[in-house]
Amino acid sequence: MNDRVSITIEGGVADVRLTRAEKRNAFDDAMFAGINEAIAEIAANPAVRVVVVSGEGPCFSAGLDLSSFGKMVSGEFKSGAAIVDLPRTETGANRGQQVSYGWRDLAVPVIMAVHGVALGAGFQLMLGGDFRFVTADAKLSAFEMNWGLIPDMGAFPILRELVRADVARDLVYSARIVEGEEALAIGLATRVCADPRAEALAYAREIAGKNPDAIKAAKRIFNMGADSSTLDMLKAESREIGALIGSPNQSEAVKARLEKREAQYA
Repeated sequence: MNDRVSITIEGGVADVRLTRAEKRNAFDDAMFAGINEAIAEIAANPAVRVVVVSGEGPCFSAGLDLSSFGKMVSGEFKSGAAIVDLPRTETGANRGQQVSYGWRDLAVPVIMAVHGVALGAGFQLMLGGDFRFVTADAKLSAFEMNWGLIPDMGAFPILRELVRADVARDLVYSARIVEGEEALAIGLATRVCADPRAEALAYAREIAGKNPDAIKAAKRIFNMGADSSTLDMLKAESREIGALIGSPNQSEAVKARLEKREAQYA
């Protein structure tokens, strides 16, 4: 793990922080690497049941580091064609797209806690969570069109799931800024709150108290995506419930409920 991201794990909750506050958590190469390393570290840790991602300092993330745009103009980035040939994960994400899509691929729920701004790359990182808790004055934007670009970190398939098609097009074409209450109304935000990180951590602890096997089963079904047929999803429900019924953690959930105590899951 590099100095761009920190992880603290307590009670099954991984508290992930972007730590480049002096640069408004802007994305340089080290930030991309740090986030992807954090995703890999969490994926390999069976003790993690829920993840909360937030930014230190005045904002969640102001997007791509300005030095990157300077390199585009100077010709140091001679062509973007090589991006097409970058290695991809099983889901299909390249290194940049993994920053957002990697959170979706995790077996456990992820809550993005957003304050200040989430622009461009920061906006796309935010999209990767199962939930997005934002402040009322948070400023969110698919900002890339202002630089003559399009979002390329997984925004298109995720926006297709979250908002209406015309709303997604509006956000990308105009690159306009959306604040908290509008984000909630159009489906970008899950919850508007005064302190997103505190509320996200409290909610994460609540989820962490549920049967982790059932939570993971539910996420697997949700991750089948909008293109899955009803039949495929119904079959997936049956497979998952068949594996859960009578399993040790499910039995513990029942016992704890009947005995009015906290469950102790394996």
